[in-house]
Amino acid sequence: MSKKTPAEEKVKIESAPVKPAREELSEEEMAANVDAVMKKYDRESNVRIWEGAPKWVVTGILAAFSLFCIYVTLFATWLEEVRLTSFVALIVLMGYIVFPARKGIQKVNYMPWYDIVLMVAGTGAFLYFTFFAEAIIKQGAKLEVYQIIIGIIGIAALAEICRRAVGLPILIVAAAFVVYALFFGLSNPAFSGRLNTLIRTLFYSKEGILSTPINACSKFIVVFIIFGAFLERTGIADFFIQAANVVVGGFSGGPAKVAVVASALEGMVSGSSVANTVGSGSITIPLMKKTGYKPEFAAAAEAAASTGGQIMPPIMGAAAFLMAENLSIGYSSIIVKAILPAILYFAGIFIAVHLEAKKYGLRGLSKEEIPDWKPLIKKIYLLIPLVLLIYLVGTSTRTIQTSAAIAIIAAIVVSLFNKDSRITPKRIVEALAAGAQGTISVAAACGIAGIIAGTITMTGLANVLINGIVALAGDQVIIALLLTMLCCIVLGMGVPTTANYCIMAATCAPILVRMGVPAIAAHFFVFYFGIVADLTPPVALAAYAGAAIAQSNPMKTAFVSTKLAIAAFVVPYAFALNPVMLFIDVEGPLQVVMIVITSLIGIFGISAALEGYMFTNLNPIQRILSAIGGLLLIDPNTITDVVGIVLILLVLGWQYMQKKQSGKQTAAA
Repeated sequence: MSKKTPAEEKVKIESAPVKPAREELSEEEMAANVDAVMKKYDRESNVRIWEGAPKWVVTGILAAFSLFCIYVTLFATWLEEVRLTSFVALIVLMGYIVFPARKGIQKVNYMPWYDIVLMVAGTGAFLYFTFFAEAIIKQGAKLEVYQIIIGIIGIAALAEICRRAVGLPILIVAAAFVVYALFFGLSNPAFSGRLNTLIRTLFYSKEGILSTPINACSKFIVVFIIFGAFLERTGIADFFIQAANVVVGGFSGGPAKVAVVASALEGMVSGSSVANTVGSGSITIPLMKKTGYKPEFAAAAEAAASTGGQIMPPIMGAAAFLMAENLSIGYSSIIVKAILPAILYFAGIFIAVHLEAKKYGLRGLSKEEIPDWKPLIKKIYLLIPLVLLIYLVGTSTRTIQTSAAIAIIAAIVVSLFNKDSRITPKRIVEALAAGAQGTISVAAACGIAGIIAGTITMTGLANVLINGIVALAGDQVIIALLLTMLCCIVLGMGVPTTANYCIMAATCAPILVRMGVPAIAAHFFVFYFGIVADLTPPVALAAYAGAAIAQSNPMKTAFVSTKLAIAAFVVPYAFALNPVMLFIDVEGPLQVVMIVITSLIGIFGISAALEGYMFTNLNPIQRILSAIGGLLLIDPNTITDVVGIVLILLVLGWQYMQKKQSGKQTAAA
């Protein structure tokens, strides 16, 4: 029997079935468990295995791409078509180097001939546009036959990268729109004319692949992804988990509260639902189970909290940058408007895990299990890059790109104070490479989203959909909101949030605007419901990843995570119907304070109704009254606030009397 190389042993471990995440697992077994979950639920983790010299060549290519992006976004004054096509060309090049054609055991240091052909052809197609951009722009609408072939090759090569790095669902959606455009949506009677128009729009114009999504990705998103890679290497994720343990670990159901707080903090750095769930969940889920939480609840709490990373300022998900571009407003404005909805989202989960802990009498961590706060205080300097980024972006002192670049330098500097997490030249290269690799899937999704948006625009399909839904909804905004929510959730089942938002921004957001919803509120609405698809059955990837760690039933976990994330289903209706929650037309600081207080009480009422517990178990009437009161309080309106508070106080008083009466009966017995 031949001896396996270390890389082949690694592949074997990564391909192994997920093992239970019990406390007795060794560190190596836990690492293998996490790797297996990531490979199963996160396509970005299914990469080629490079070792030795080829590994450093690949790392060098990826690191060079990151440096290229930083240089171009900060200093270059290239023609936009040149900048965008060169960016996509390098994405295609790296995509085939990093991602194999299928999952499973990969040969070490091996790339099949057909992948090399696809890589060269796809990269060459976009570089052709790069080097002949000015001539192509002056050429006009009529393409030569060879230019159509080049465009088809480029689109196909990018689509294949998207399939490997992102998944098939988004390509099915894109293919459906392309087929519609080619055979039904375009008016030119000749097929050659329709094909010419399609390729010209999707490949050679700024209305297809090179539209807003890929533009935002190349200008802003890539630099923030690189910043996140550097920040992770400072050890800030462990700092967040330890800090959360110190702050809330000792309370009832402490580990679940640690999961919520830590995931909210980590969400400021990373916008990936699955990666957040697996990363922090490998620590918090076993602790929650040990405390007494059911496996489904433990996995759901982590998944719901981790998914909120995409709505947590300042970094949020990639779609937030696209929103800023679509609305032509500063990203700092998006951050400010996202604050209150994000607080309500995490408050809802926190309240739910607290009520669950009280319901079953679950304890917190012991004093021995809670880390000492003094060493953490000494590491508070790790927050400097994040605070600096928030300051620079929030005050518009620098551009978004420059702010992220400065924050990267700050991350390197603060790492020097800790020898265990010091970012050495070698680790700088690794961080640059990790940032580049993380960009591939986002850029591929942005490119395909541009194709979808381009076909919708060129065929006038958006107007058809808008007119149809407006006619169906009549003058009832709530019906339009409900239909939009359903579209977002259905489309989001397997389609990345970035692509989901792009499609909804082109189709459904204008519907809401036509119905009188402010543009910013309409875009936030579709943004939110694109995100919750990661928790909503039947395709709830974040919930399934958490279930794999907890060894719980995936579908039950998905339903529980949906219940815990109820704020994400309620809050968007509130700010769509009354945009004050997004700080639109606010009359003063007092109004903001009142909105925060009433909204938090409302979330408490809804969470208690779903959990069925306050001071003791709620009866059906109490649950109904609590839910109604909570919903009324979410709507920032004086009358609804008064009625909502009265109902919540009524249920609280009723519950208190029941609890007191139960205590007397217990004492008498």
